[in-house]
Amino acid sequence: MFYLLATILLNVVIYSIFKLFPKFGINTLQAVVANYCVCVITGSLFTGSLPFTAGVVHASWFSWALLMGVGFISIFTLIAYCTRIDGITTTTIANKLSLVIPAICSIILYHDRVGIGKIAGILLAIPAIYLTTLVKDERNKPQNLFWPVILFIGSGLLDTSVKFVQSRYLASVASQAVYTTCCFAVAGSIGFVIVSVLLLFRKITFSWRSIGAGICLGIPNFFSIYFLIRMLNSNILQSSAAIPVLNIGIVVASSLTAILVFREKANMLRFLGLALSVIAILFIAFGDR
Repeated sequence: MFYLLATILLNVVIYSIFKLFPKFGINTLQAVVANYCVCVITGSLFTGSLPFTAGVVHASWFSWALLMGVGFISIFTLIAYCTRIDGITTTTIANKLSLVIPAICSIILYHDRVGIGKIAGILLAIPAIYLTTLVKDERNKPQNLFWPVILFIGSGLLDTSVKFVQSRYLASVASQAVYTTCCFAVAGSIGFVIVSVLLLFRKITFSWRSIGAGICLGIPNFFSIYFLIRMLNSNILQSSAAIPVLNIGIVVASSLTAILVFREKANMLRFLGLALSVIAILFIAFGDR
């Protein structure tokens, strides 16, 4: 239970930091690349050594670390693009509703028990997330559904990959930390190249403030992924329930933070979404018991 709650809390911290970016004029891309660098440093200090050795390249999970590192930076870029083009409401809904993909894949791949309670919870999560994330936005209707759909699929497959790698290759605590660090190193390397090219062609201006924001983001980001893997390895919930419960929990906690800390206005529909989210969590987690 600790890893589940810690992962939710860390994601709320990350959400809160991102929420402050516009207020302080932070360049998001530079901040995220700096964040990946801090993640690598954090992982190295946490494991007590640099994870990049000759043996790591031959590790059974190394190709997955490369793939997931590409996935991290790709999903981030897509979220940023969809938010700018389609608005935060559509982007958040597409991102969070992706929980249905790892849930279905877990049922098929790991033969998780499926009962009426779990099915009802997953179905209930759809209107719950929609209502909870429905805030007044400049663009509540997407201009084109193509990229939100790609985000939905990409986010779902990324979560599914985390569970697959954890179940197949990451039995030890040490391998979980090293794997997490390598994923961030790949994402950071790709991001560094992108930022360097943009700076070279003067598409963006270097910002020390953005680097500082990335440093603040890096430590919670590393442990959010590390604790996610530890949570999946703890078997506190079946895999078809763990990621849906986590995602809904993040939506609820982030929404409450937005209302209580950032003073976002909330109408009855949003409170209804929060109530449905809690019911969905209970159904998914305990409906089959």
